[in-house]
Amino acid sequence: MANNIDLNFNEIVNMIETRRNNAYKKVNEELISLYWDFGKYISEKVNDNNWGDKIVDKLAEFMKREYPTLKGFNKRGIYRMKQFYETYKDYPFVSPLVTQISWTNNLIILSSTNSIEEKEFYIKMCIKNNYSKRELDRQIGSGYYQRYMLSDGKANESLAKVEGDEDYPNTRILDTYSLEFLDLPNQYSEKDLKKAIISNMKDFILEIGKDFTYVGEEYRVQVGNEDFYIDLLFYNRALSCLVAFELKIDKFRPEFISKMDFYLEALDRQEKKENENPSVGVILCASKDEQVVEYAMSRSMSPTMVSQYTLRLIDKKILEEKLKEINDIVEENNNKE
Repeated sequence: MANNIDLNFNEIVNMIETRRNNAYKKVNEELISLYWDFGKYISEKVNDNNWGDKIVDKLAEFMKREYPTLKGFNKRGIYRMKQFYETYKDYPFVSPLVTQISWTNNLIILSSTNSIEEKEFYIKMCIKNNYSKRELDRQIGSGYYQRYMLSDGKANESLAKVEGDEDYPNTRILDTYSLEFLDLPNQYSEKDLKKAIISNMKDFILEIGKDFTYVGEEYRVQVGNEDFYIDLLFYNRALSCLVAFELKIDKFRPEFISKMDFYLEALDRQEKKENENPSVGVILCASKDEQVVEYAMSRSMSPTMVSQYTLRLIDKKILEEKLKEINDIVEENNNKE
């Protein structure tokens, strides 16, 4: 009887939380819509009637006097709303999305990103992962968008089939991971790396993607009469599969592939459920030679990705320049065709 009462109480809690979240989303949507309409009004007045700073100053004073409880309607805030509207008004595929994230996150994306593609990417990531201000700041600061786009096409065919593109932005295995939050010394072991990741699991999952659920470290698989241990094992909800991480503190070597193939075969035979996709492997190295990786992977049929990691934030400008170079090459080749 007591258990039934507890269950009913849990249902009430779930009901309250669901309605509370729905109410917050509705309030946020109305607030962002207000800022959008206000920005549109100011933009049109400035363009049509040559409104200047003095009139905007008077408007800010009016808002403060008549609506003292409404925050953000000072001169700076009003121009932000104008910029907000003008940035997205010509992009009907983006403008409906902005009401689904907070005004704080909208302002971060507005001021910290360049292209409309980058803005759309972070808006969708905020919607999908419910980023806090700190998490969004970190993703933009680490050049997550640039690293994501630079990873396009790096996966082998079997991994690309598992990932798919229908859930943009999906859970792509990145070519380079930024692990600056680990705060490791100059000299460290693989054991130190693994321990630091486990101690900072929340930040690690933010970096690899919130669809990842941590399963365990030194995950044991038994083959024959021997025990083998996978460094880190995760389950990915979007990919519907187990993901094995092998950690290496040195440069990628071809023999790493055969070891990962062995682990994935063991996971698929012993752990994978019928409704799940084949297990995926990520070999996380301190560095790699792309040609060596390509040779090593050329005959491997298993869905494995070789990624490198950095313990310091990569200069975002370097990533932007690299991405621009690739885009320019692609555009040039398309023009030739």
